[in-house]
Amino acid sequence: MADDLEREQSGAGAEIEAERELAKTDEPAAAEEARADADEADAPPTEEKAAGEAEPRPLDESEQELLARLERGLGDGIVDSADAFGTLVVRVKPDAWGRAAEVSKVELECDYLSFISGIDWQPAPREGEEAGGDTSSPVQPTEMTFGVAGSAGRMQVFAHVESTTEKWGVTLKTDVDEQHPHAQSWVPWYPGADWHERECWEMFGVIFDGHPSLRHLYLPSEFEGHPLRKDYPLLARVVKPWPGLVDVEAMPDEPAPDADPSAEADKGDGVEADPSAEADKETSPSAEADRGTAS
Repeated sequence: MADDLEREQSGAGAEIEAERELAKTDEPAAAEEARADADEADAPPTEEKAAGEAEPRPLDESEQELLARLERGLGDGIVDSADAFGTLVVRVKPDAWGRAAEVSKVELECDYLSFISGIDWQPAPREGEEAGGDTSSPVQPTEMTFGVAGSAGRMQVFAHVESTTEKWGVTLKTDVDEQHPHAQSWVPWYPGADWHERECWEMFGVIFDGHPSLRHLYLPSEFEGHPLRKDYPLLARVVKPWPGLVDVEAMPDEPAPDADPSAEADKGDGVEADPSAEADKETSPSAEADRGTAS
């Protein structure tokens, strides 16, 4: 029995030693493979790789049909179009934005509005510690870049509509002026655009001409600026009080916000009343007269 136990122990020891030798053999190979992968990722793209990445995906049949209907309805109002991850994206001229809603609803049979929002293509400014480097992945751009179908400038409005019968959809976008952003309201064709356009105006500052009631949705009426624009100063709430800030009553163990610390200290350091002085007050003539009058 002892011999069996000894053989088992020696066999286990041999297996452990074999695993160690295998690990020593594999470690350099694994390290070399990792270094090769890293070098390949850091290497500049070759012409073949760049050409492959730049090649757009061809439109499928439903996207071609959507684009054809848009071209019939908008004509030269279409600036550019392309596929983005299986969705047709069409950029239209600013003066064709309102007409695009009508064509989408009638010609494309898109009866469902998914959303309307804005895009600010300007890179976010970096201040303080953020200016030293970007650890995000992928690294955020330092120069202005545009998405599918391009842009004439920094600001755009975009919308996505779908058809519940045809089972297709399209994303439409248009350019708006950076200083005076205006776009035609889609509310006449998509009543649900009311809420989306209010949000876009509040967050990006885009004014939707023809909107029935463009007013604040989330923020107080005194709020200054548009928070989703890249140039919105995030430190504004430190420089000036938050517009929705109200006075809060102090807790029982906390001093009142307007309390004078020196007054509280005087109360704490005050001298206790002299009992003899209190007795003198009680026996003074004026005190006796007051008692007589009261009786």
